Amino acid sequence: MDITQNYFEFLALPVTYQLDLQALSERSRELQKTLHPDRFSHLSDRERRLSVQYTAYLNEAVATLKHPLSRAQYLLKLKGLDTFSESQVQLDPMFLIQQMELRESLEDIASAADPEAELEQLRQTVEQEMKSLREQFDRYYQQSTPSAYEAAAVCVRKMQFIDKLGREIEVLEDQLFDE
Repeated sequence: MDITQNYFEFLALPVTYQLDLQALSERSRELQKTLHPDRFSHLSDRERRLSVQYTAYLNEAVATLKHPLSRAQYLLKLKGLDTFSESQVQLDPMFLIQQMELRESLEDIASAADPEAELEQLRQTVEQEMKSLREQFDRYYQQSTPSAYEAAAVCVRKMQFIDKLGREIEVLEDQLFDE
């Protein structure tokens, strides 16, 4: 095991956005069995510490690769592009207007005649937008050129907006229907 490897190498998976989640899960279980600290309890402090480090790295790798947005961010990080921190990248004004409209729709749901239907409609809109952005990201990423990676980074920044809106929809749903 080598925690200097990237997550894909560590898990012996192909470096790709369209990751086989079943293979990720299977490989994770295999490594968890091998690396679990209990298996090293009778060994030296150094070996126990390494086991804990490997297990932590494995958990971080799986959590990152499991989710499409964090996987996209990680892939771009491997190419030298940081989409984790705030960026000065200008997003398309039409996209930003769409985001404002979607947020206004979210704010209006609580007072709607049928909030459940409105919430479901908004959720579907957000899911479709995210699906479209994921497909765009994958197309750009596969082109493997610096300009395509930059375009993929713009997709990721848009995905961050959509992901946040999706989480806000879940919060509102909890507030409205789990009382």
